Amino acid sequence: MLNKICTRLFPRLVFSCLLSLGVLSTAASVAEAKEKVEMAGLTWPGYGFWFIVNEKNLAPDLDITFKTIEDPYQSFNLLVSGQLDVVSSTVEFTPIAAAQKMPFKQVAFGNLSIGTDKIIFSPQIKQPGDLKGQDVAVLEGGLSQLFVGIYLEQNGMSHNDVNYVNIIADDAFAAQISGNIAASEYWEPYGSNVLRALPGSTLAASTNDDYWKKSALVADGYYMSDDFLTNRRDTSVKVMKALYDAIDWWTKNPEEGNKIIAKGFKMSVDDVEMILGTDGTRKDGGLYPYTFIEAARFCGVADGRPPFGQENGQVHQHWDLISEWWVKFGLMKETLPSSKGVDCGILSELLEQGYGQNLALK
Repeated sequence: MLNKICTRLFPRLVFSCLLSLGVLSTAASVAEAKEKVEMAGLTWPGYGFWFIVNEKNLAPDLDITFKTIEDPYQSFNLLVSGQLDVVSSTVEFTPIAAAQKMPFKQVAFGNLSIGTDKIIFSPQIKQPGDLKGQDVAVLEGGLSQLFVGIYLEQNGMSHNDVNYVNIIADDAFAAQISGNIAASEYWEPYGSNVLRALPGSTLAASTNDDYWKKSALVADGYYMSDDFLTNRRDTSVKVMKALYDAIDWWTKNPEEGNKIIAKGFKMSVDDVEMILGTDGTRKDGGLYPYTFIEAARFCGVADGRPPFGQENGQVHQHWDLISEWWVKFGLMKETLPSSKGVDCGILSELLEQGYGQNLALK
């Protein structure tokens, strides 16, 4: 159409018009030249900061697509096959993936559960010892099984004193309401819903307890394929910078940020607020998103201690804790060094570039 307009102009203007066409064409090419980044994760508010990245144009030269995939193993398989570049998921799979020589790394610690995860007793269970020989719902091979196993041993039992029933939270909810299981581990909003719907049910443990916050066991992480880390290094650094920019933006604009996340996941704003909170402190909900500097400290590449009494470089002890428990449960034959599955290099590079020094939350 624009070509036809040009030919209708006086000859002396044709050149200028065609020059404008070239400029417009170049501009269009630049717009189309955004580098694609494919990522995925569960429908979970803690992964919703990627929607803020896009909504607020925090990565202007990247075309980020976030897909909701409810099966984390499917996401990891797509990461291995090169169909995804980044996955947001819980942290317990990292040692197992390393043992199976899967080509991806955990590049940062993400969100810490500070009350989102709960163990709920059915009415007939009055104390931990009553669980012996009973059915307890968990996601086998997931954080919920680790949570329950450690809880049992903390209360004088063996982690194998119960029968683990491998069902996810929504099915566990129905099973517990109908009286088919003695206890279950839930993430929100399922835990609160059980306590409301099942008279006599009790809260046995919560990740808001000091041990769970300090151990950082129940948490999310960010994963990148080895190919993405190696062959698209500049892009991988941009991706993580954009993430931490989004978290920082959310702390200043929690009301708008929660609405963006709710829209992205097609969730209610109330459910997002239950998980992330409403005041931007990151402590008034059930999930604590790590800022850049906190994640860097947890990885041991920045000075200072992470929150909740955690140690600098705790990612390595965290890896060992999960690995030891997977050996107990028979999912791994031996523990491996954390370097097989954790790569804090991107956080180190951002720190060297001076990133994080001017962020409001340090």
